[in-house]
Amino acid sequence: MDPVLARQNMVKEQLRERGINDPRVLASFLEVPRHKFVEDYLKYKAYEDYPLTIGYGQTISQPYMVALMTQSLMPQAGDKVLEIGTGSGYQAAILSKLCRAVHSIERISALASRARKIHDELRYYNIYIRIGDGTQGFPKEAPFEGIIVTAGAPHVPEVLIDQLGVGGRLIIPVGSETLQELKRITKTKEGVVEESLGGCRFVKLIGKNGWGT
Repeated sequence: MDPVLARQNMVKEQLRERGINDPRVLASFLEVPRHKFVEDYLKYKAYEDYPLTIGYGQTISQPYMVALMTQSLMPQAGDKVLEIGTGSGYQAAILSKLCRAVHSIERISALASRARKIHDELRYYNIYIRIGDGTQGFPKEAPFEGIIVTAGAPHVPEVLIDQLGVGGRLIIPVGSETLQELKRITKTKEGVVEESLGGCRFVKLIGKNGWGT
């Protein structure tokens, strides 16, 4: 597998042809080596259009879903963003190319350690991972210009909206344990604006403001 060619094909066939058109987002997908974030025995599938297991009952999302969530977040170069659910570390790596700082929270310490090691190897030094209950956000670093949740929630946690700055966006899958609707919540001076971005399927969001422990 030629990873450069594989990334080019992924961007052309899975992203551009399905409506991902932000030049900065596309450039980040061309640059970040997705195969570094999957197990060795799955590297040959790293650039294919479906999620892959990363252990501990978790997955790395399909490239298109990562791209859709990233583009919908509308990240800017000066933004500080919060990711709930580090997982493989791939989504955080993509965001690191588009934002000033990425704070990511993971509840499974082994996944957090693995992701941190990969980020260090790739010299993505503006990603800060901590272990904890991501459903409570990270008030110490709030407000954020963007928050992205990489697991399905039963409802939108108010605490995450509270940690957005005015104009900030929250991207979150909301629904049942098996099927969700991807939503974008924008915080304005007048209140919040909610938009539907389509159906999706994620692992459960575990924590106080998710599906419990």
